[in-house]
Amino acid sequence: MKKSKWTSLFSLLLALTLILAACSSDGEKGSGGEDGENKSDGEKVTIVYAKGQDATKGTEKVIEAFEKEHPNIEVEFREMPSDTGAQHNAYVTALNGKSSEIDVLELDVIWPAEFAQAGYVMPLDRFIKKDKIDMESYNEGALSAANFEGRQWAMPKYIDAGMLFYRKDMVEEPPKTWDELMTKAGELQGQEGTKFGYLMQGKQYEGLVCNAVEFIASYGGAIVNEDGEVVVDSEESIKGLTKMVEIMNSEIVPENITNFTEPESHTSFIEGESPFIRNWPYQYALANDEEQSKIVDKVGVAPLPEGDAGTAAALGGWMAAISAYSEHPEEAWEFLKFMTGPEGQKISAIHGGKAPTISSLYEDEEVLEANPFFKEEGFVNALESAVSRPVVANYPEISEIIQIEVSKAIAGQSTPEEAAKAMQSKIESAMK
Repeated sequence: MKKSKWTSLFSLLLALTLILAACSSDGEKGSGGEDGENKSDGEKVTIVYAKGQDATKGTEKVIEAFEKEHPNIEVEFREMPSDTGAQHNAYVTALNGKSSEIDVLELDVIWPAEFAQAGYVMPLDRFIKKDKIDMESYNEGALSAANFEGRQWAMPKYIDAGMLFYRKDMVEEPPKTWDELMTKAGELQGQEGTKFGYLMQGKQYEGLVCNAVEFIASYGGAIVNEDGEVVVDSEESIKGLTKMVEIMNSEIVPENITNFTEPESHTSFIEGESPFIRNWPYQYALANDEEQSKIVDKVGVAPLPEGDAGTAAALGGWMAAISAYSEHPEEAWEFLKFMTGPEGQKISAIHGGKAPTISSLYEDEEVLEANPFFKEEGFVNALESAVSRPVVANYPEISEIIQIEVSKAIAGQSTPEEAAKAMQSKIESAMK
């Protein structure tokens, strides 16, 4: 059969290509160097990092340090809404449309399971294994919040946890148990101009879930266990709920405690109205702000009181994940690894005041110099007792169930036993 002229031309071009390739391999290596692996050397890749507003220089400094170490990767900071709900919705809108515009995104600790279930973020296990990341160096509670169905979907960036703040001028030793707290709070109420004995967050909102998780876990209970099973209808969980209801209906808290969120509680505390408060780490800096606080230099911090099983603190904070639709997953991982690793977290702590999720950084002199609060033994111990809220794909729905049933128990519309039973049934149905 006779060859066409196009077939002959194609054969000639193929031969020339093979000759040129052979010459190249005998002479200079390609742009990938000796092993030819870094084929992107000399080619600048831009990745987009999305997170909420940052009033500090933390984000800027982290990006600057990363780009200095990785000159071929440029990080574009995409500022998201400061309101977490609006930020969540913006992510969902983009990722639901399979947009590749974002490479690395920051997630609230209650989002990873939802985003993993929806296919919005990619599992990080292969990256972690490849680079031999020491996962034991991270706070266990922070890691667990991003572990869903046996895989790690995000890395912890910084941590928040519920803590007990107290007036050092009124309290020699912070109470160890919830019963001790009630006794001491009752004794001190009315002294030094105080109106209350204890402040917490009792309104029907996410803060109520955090308080409930702390009470339940301190008595050995849980709402959803590590295997994804609903276990709230248990003797331990009921004990925790019973103690929470007891305190919230006692005389040591404000009569309108069910209207209190963080602003109401922290304002009352810095006005000198209570010797004790349950709040997040920001309370310490606020209490020592001379422009706002009446109790400057009078505040100590300790883990929350213990139940039968010890102390427990609801985990807060933020994670970093890689979009499932990123066109540059390898470069995105390099940035995520740096940002959530020792160097990145140190920069965030020094320039952004963020509490690290890597425990060894609380012994770093530069970190402690920038954040004297981190030296407090009570602060570190409180972080170590952090437990995550239910790690489930439909967390907003589960949270609403918890809020409603716990509020009913506080209001006397149900007993703690009935509340636990209702949560068990409703959460199981929601998770199906």
